[in-house]
Amino acid sequence: MSEPSFFRSLVRRKPLDQIMAEAANSPLKKTLGLWHLTALGIGGILGVGIFSLAGLVARGGDGVPGVGPAVLFSFLIAGLASAAAALSYAEFTGMVPRAGSAYTYGYVALGELVGWFIGWDLLLEYVAVAAVVSIGVAGYFQAFLGGVGVDMPIWLTSTVDEGKGGFINLPAIIVCLVVTWILSRGARAFGRFELIAVGIKVLLVLGIVGLGAFFINTDNYDPFMPNGFSSVITGAATVFFAVFGYDAMSTAAEEAKDGPKHMPRAIVLSLGIALVLYIGASLVLTGMQNYADIDTRAGFASAFNSVGLKNVATILSIFAVVSIITVVLTFLLGVTRVWFSMSRDGLLPRWFAHTDKRGVPNRVTWIAGCAAAFLAGVFPIREVAELTNIGILAAFVVVCIAVIVFRYTRPDAERAFRLPLMPVIPAFGVLASGFLIWQLDDLTKLRFLIWLVIGLAVYFGYSRRHSLLNPNSPRHRIPE
Repeated sequence: MSEPSFFRSLVRRKPLDQIMAEAANSPLKKTLGLWHLTALGIGGILGVGIFSLAGLVARGGDGVPGVGPAVLFSFLIAGLASAAAALSYAEFTGMVPRAGSAYTYGYVALGELVGWFIGWDLLLEYVAVAAVVSIGVAGYFQAFLGGVGVDMPIWLTSTVDEGKGGFINLPAIIVCLVVTWILSRGARAFGRFELIAVGIKVLLVLGIVGLGAFFINTDNYDPFMPNGFSSVITGAATVFFAVFGYDAMSTAAEEAKDGPKHMPRAIVLSLGIALVLYIGASLVLTGMQNYADIDTRAGFASAFNSVGLKNVATILSIFAVVSIITVVLTFLLGVTRVWFSMSRDGLLPRWFAHTDKRGVPNRVTWIAGCAAAFLAGVFPIREVAELTNIGILAAFVVVCIAVIVFRYTRPDAERAFRLPLMPVIPAFGVLASGFLIWQLDDLTKLRFLIWLVIGLAVYFGYSRRHSLLNPNSPRHRIPE
């Protein structure tokens, strides 16, 4: 067969009927119901934003001004931008029940090169999110040990760049590896774990808000916005990854019992529940303790200590460890399913798409888990957090554009959910996400650009030729 033209090969789209056939015959096990999926979404959204980033953004540091109690507005702005993208994801998940999330949606609507870039982007971003959350878990684990009189050596609990005499963040590494093991046990096992752990997490946050409300000192709200609205916008760009866990959850679409019906509902439910809890927790955190005194590694433990509730802080710390682990699980799940999907499509070697008897792509699961452990062990939290945000924001831009394009190019496609006010809502999502990207620092943008350039080399060196949409792909000559 003749080789397709260069331009046509870049914009070839994954046929929707082919995607549906792959999803129906997937080696991944369909075991996740509505509440398992909602738990995965809440598990990805709710956690480090409350337990680590709220305090980090409120206090500031390292040349970044503190937002103060106005961190509440940072979460609201990030949540508003995220909601526009969430509705776009909901329409796609009700129409394309396949692993891959934004990668698959971009591939279907905008072509192979766009899909490749977003998939390549998500491989790094999801691993980085898992790493930054693990760093947050480690902070609370140390707070718990301190509360029971055990102090770990500083060289084992902080990185070199933190300037505390540390060498490696061992607790964060352990968290990544434990979660990787849980994922390796299969969808039924991690779905059950996530459902129980997220239930604990929601009760924990409600308990924090309920108890902490009795210790709010309104003097701590003055000044409410100590460094102006520009700091609030910058804070929104930093906390953004705390409100987008539903996109990683959407990578589990092939493992849902009824993806078209349950995925859109799970996305909307998980984001709505998480935002309500974020608002309440932000008000309590900055009301209990002056924003300038918050411990950025374990904010709520610091706040309860400040009002003399040391035992509560200790209990809170151990439950925070359990609940934040659900975020690590959701995003490591996300990277493994994107990686699996790209490999199945021929854009990465088929070796990565291998699944074991449990229907788990174990090779990529352990590779991703070890990569997250490395990032968590040697890099500080803010650098990793900002690196994750730019990639996810870029994915949101692509998904919002893709849902507009696909609505008009494939109006006949069956949609279990149709987002309202088309194209206003997705267009707002594009503008809001682009604006938040602009707020990130130049070094973050440079790192992201370097990663994309590496991805471009991989695409033209391997993926374009091996893609299953290429009629001359070597993959067609070797039985799958």
